[in-house]
Amino acid sequence: MAATAGSAPATGLRELFTPESAPGSPVARSVTAGRYPTTGELARHAGRLAVTYPGLLRLRAVGTSRAGRPLWLLSAGRGRRDVLTVAGAHANEPVGGASALHLAERLALDPAVLDALDCAWHVLLCLDPDGLALSERHGWPYGEWGVEHYYRHFYRQQFTCQPESRPVGGRAGAPLPESDALVDLLDELRPAVQFSLHGIEVGGTFLQLTRAVPGAARAFRELAGNLRIPVEDRPFDGMDWFVEGPGVLVLPGTGPAGERDASGFRSEVTWTYPMRYGTVSAVIEAPMWAVDAVADPRPTAASEEHIARVSRILLERAAQVEAVLGPGPGDPPPADLLPYDEAARELLGVGTAIVRTWTTYLAEGLGGVGLATTVGNSVSLDIAARRLPLRAAAMLRQTLGDPPADPVAAGALDDMVRRWSRELETVFGARWLPVRRQTTLHVHAMLRLARLLLGADDGEGTRTDTARGAR
Repeated sequence: MAATAGSAPATGLRELFTPESAPGSPVARSVTAGRYPTTGELARHAGRLAVTYPGLLRLRAVGTSRAGRPLWLLSAGRGRRDVLTVAGAHANEPVGGASALHLAERLALDPAVLDALDCAWHVLLCLDPDGLALSERHGWPYGEWGVEHYYRHFYRQQFTCQPESRPVGGRAGAPLPESDALVDLLDELRPAVQFSLHGIEVGGTFLQLTRAVPGAARAFRELAGNLRIPVEDRPFDGMDWFVEGPGVLVLPGTGPAGERDASGFRSEVTWTYPMRYGTVSAVIEAPMWAVDAVADPRPTAASEEHIARVSRILLERAAQVEAVLGPGPGDPPPADLLPYDEAARELLGVGTAIVRTWTTYLAEGLGGVGLATTVGNSVSLDIAARRLPLRAAAMLRQTLGDPPADPVAAGALDDMVRRWSRELETVFGARWLPVRRQTTLHVHAMLRLARLLLGADDGEGTRTDTARGAR
C-alpha cells in the first residue's frame, strides 16, 4: 500500500508566497538554520525565494504525489548545461529538504557560481512528500535530537513505495507517479549531473558515483574531514559497487542497470536511468549521528567470525520483534497506520536475504575490500545489524497507537526501542551532528563535484569539461 498520510489539498504558487515577500526584498532567515523543514515549510520558503529573486529563480510543479501533493522544482540560472538535485526520496531522511533549501539560498546569494559553471541548477525539493508527511506527523522537534526520540516517530517506506526505484520485469507493478515525474524530468533536462541527497541514522558519510570522477574521492574526503564527519571505511551499502577507497563507491559498467533488493523487488534506479544521456549521478549520504569508529582503517582478524556474529544479532533481534506479534496475521491497524505495519513486516522478512549477502560477498573485481576486514567496516556492519530490527520495532509500536490497543505488546516494543536506541549512543558513541553541518556536507560536496565535472570558466572563455549532457 502506498503511503499517503491522507489526501493533500492542491496548492497553487500564490498560496506559497507571504504578503511581505516582494521582488528585491531580503531573504528571511532560513528555516534550515537549525532544524529540518516540514513539507509545508519547504514549499513556502521556496516560494518566497522565487518571489524575492524573480530574474534568477523559478518555481514550478513537475508532478503530483499519490495523495495529490505537488512535486516542486526550484530552478536557478539559465546556463548551457543542466544540473539536477533530488531530495526527499526516503521518508526517514529529512536532511535532504534542508540541504535543498540551503543550496537554493547559496545560489540566490551568489549567482556567480552558476555563471562559472555555465549551468541551470534545478532542485526537486521533495520527491516523496507523502512519506515525509507521515514521518513528520508528530512534528519535527527543535534543537538536538536523541536517537530514541527519532525512532519513536520513525517511518520508512516499503521498497515498492520508494520513488527512486522503478519496477521492472514481467511481474512488475505500475511505477509510482513520483517515479514517473522524476523520469520525465530527467528526459526533459538530460542533466550533465544528477545529485541525490540522502541521510543515514547512525554512522559516517559516503559517496556513490555512477562513473569514476577524477579528483572526486579526494575532494569528498577532505570536505568530510574539515567538517569532522567520519567517512565510512567501507560503506555498508552498495555491495555490488566498486570500492574506490574509503567512503567512495563507483558503479561497475557503463550503462543503466537493474537492481534487486532484499525483498526480491526488481527495479531500475533513477540514479542510473539518465546514464543513457551521459549523466553522472552522485548519491551523497550525510549521517544524523556520527560514529567515528566507522572510519577506522586498521585491519582486523577473523572477519568470517565477525560476519557470523552480526548475522546472529540481526536474525535473533528480528525474531524477538516477530515474537511480540504472535502467531497469525492479527487485527490490521487503522488505515492511516497501515503503511507502518506493512513496512515493518517487510523488514522482518528480509533479514535472511541480507545475511546471505554478507556471508557470500566476494570483493574480487570490486576493489578487493572484503567485509569486516577493517575496524571501520566491522563497526558499520555492527550498526547495520542492529538498525533493521530497531526500525521494525519502532514502526510496529506506532501501529498500536496511544493508548495502545495491546498494552503488553506495546510495552515489549517500547522496551526494545529504548534499549536498542541507547545502545547506539553508549556502545558506539553516536554523536549528534547539527543540521547545518549535515546540510553543509551536502551542499559543499555538490559544489565541489559540479566544478570537477563541469569545469569553471578560466576568465579566457575556455573550460575543462569532464561531463557530457550539455543541451
